[in-house]
Amino acid sequence: MDALHLLLPRLDPNQGCTEATCDPSRSIYGYRPSLAATAISLIIFALSGIVYIFQGIKSKTWFFSVAMFLGCFSETLGYVAKMLLWDDPFSDTGFKMSVVLLTFAPAFYSAGVYYTLKHICLTFGSSFSRLRPSWYTWIFISCDVFSIILQAAGGATASASEDQAVLKIGDNIMIAGLAFQVFTMVVFGIFAADYGFAILRNRNSLNPETASLRNSRRFKLFIVALWVSYFAILIRCAYRLAELAKGWSDDNEILRNQGLFIGLDSVTCAIATIVLNIWHPGWCFPKESQDLAEKLASESSSDEEARI
Repeated sequence: MDALHLLLPRLDPNQGCTEATCDPSRSIYGYRPSLAATAISLIIFALSGIVYIFQGIKSKTWFFSVAMFLGCFSETLGYVAKMLLWDDPFSDTGFKMSVVLLTFAPAFYSAGVYYTLKHICLTFGSSFSRLRPSWYTWIFISCDVFSIILQAAGGATASASEDQAVLKIGDNIMIAGLAFQVFTMVVFGIFAADYGFAILRNRNSLNPETASLRNSRRFKLFIVALWVSYFAILIRCAYRLAELAKGWSDDNEILRNQGLFIGLDSVTCAIATIVLNIWHPGWCFPKESQDLAEKLASESSSDEEARI
């Protein structure tokens, strides 16, 4: 049974499998989604999205909170789609929604993580960074948006395809978007780690005005939460890339292994959203502290220009 044979009945239910005539193993995913795992994931992401909005309003950390909310919202709708597939493993709507939404949802989490590095650099000292702090925001978030567009376009094309050629095109676009996201995350991780080592080497020369913030327990926990979230998203994206690289055929053991999906997609994304909700920058890294760091960096830059 090839990918075309599997996909076409999904696009036209009158031509092929239905819940009444076929076993769930004949569906594209090859299984009926676990009700417990799907329901738990749906609740986690729905509640997390609500809390992110609340924290964003309270702390005025708009960009970070909105980015994380969009990730949670996409995940929530993706698990609504999984519920549709639990009810009917051959649900056309459930399949299309899950392909598109669960594929690009974590890219919003990446954007939230990327955004924080600018303010962290300003807090410790921008002179230790190889890039200007503002460049982290523009470069990596622009790359993230591009990967979201590719993944969404590829997912939409693959889920709506009516022949094998279009299916392959959509699949390749999605793979390209995910590969670009993984590449962007790896590059970001290298820059972040390089900055971290620079801070350790120059720990006696850090910005004294932000010492109380930097030495606070909650700020340190925020840094740890960022790294935990970063690696969770990276693991998830690497898993998804391996899954899609094998296509939609019934011999794709990664696609048809529900345990792998739960462990390397549901759990990793849940970890990323929960840790950054608990150690939210609005609480661990208040806007007043961010504004102070930015002001000090601006004054330092003006002093340097005056000396020149």
